[in-house]
Amino acid sequence: MDKHAISDIIYNHILTNKQSLIAQFNESKNAIGYFYIDNVLPEKLALECAKVFPKPEEMKLLKSIKEFKYVSAQMDKHHQLLEEVIYAFQNEKIVKLIGEICNISSLFPDDSLYAGGLSLMAQDNFLNPHLDNSHDAERERWRVLNLLYYVTPEWEKNNGGHLELWPNGPQKEPIEIESKFNRLIVMATHSSSWHSVNKVMIDGSRCCISNYYFSDKALRETDKFHVTKFRGRPNETFTNLFLDFDSSLRMLVRKVFKKGVRKNPHVYKKQ
Repeated sequence: MDKHAISDIIYNHILTNKQSLIAQFNESKNAIGYFYIDNVLPEKLALECAKVFPKPEEMKLLKSIKEFKYVSAQMDKHHQLLEEVIYAFQNEKIVKLIGEICNISSLFPDDSLYAGGLSLMAQDNFLNPHLDNSHDAERERWRVLNLLYYVTPEWEKNNGGHLELWPNGPQKEPIEIESKFNRLIVMATHSSSWHSVNKVMIDGSRCCISNYYFSDKALRETDKFHVTKFRGRPNETFTNLFLDFDSSLRMLVRKVFKKGVRKNPHVYKKQ
């Protein structure tokens, strides 16, 4: 099945649930706007995505005090189905529909998969609370939405590896949204949209297909340019001091070098 057929399935399912998704997003938009929808693809197709998902050794390991996970944006190294699915979410009518749900008129997908693509979290993997960097690779458009589609069958609550939203900041309590099989989560990104992924507790892999949407305008008038900023979890005093220093140093570098010292290598380098 190609991306056009897949996008038709995704579009029709979201459209059928449009009003409830609008209500869901509006209820949360004053903090961190989000919605989620289950059974996005036919079960057989979603299971096939899980079956062909790359193993950790076929992906790039990111391991630091900030995060511990596996990622890949070089889609031509993996099964063709995964590329078809990821670009199905970039179909114009889906982008427009999600923009209507989130009340964002200027919305663009990212063909280069800058910081998007595939991610896998195995046992003990985690992602600390953070704010995504505010712009695209060229610092021309604002990053405004994350789309996270999960494809691990029978992924349970006790497994960990779930998305956490921190509407009152990373020193308070998070909202946990389970990374259920065949679920799409769409969340807003702005200067207060702290989010994380809690630790995977079992010997298994939580697999995710992700996209980012960008806009000509920031979601909030108060939003300003910023690099990705990490924090520790509540009461992790040393981690917070270290990560505050790290983000301040990187912001200082970006004031001098507007587009950074080097290009982010996490993009799809097409032949």
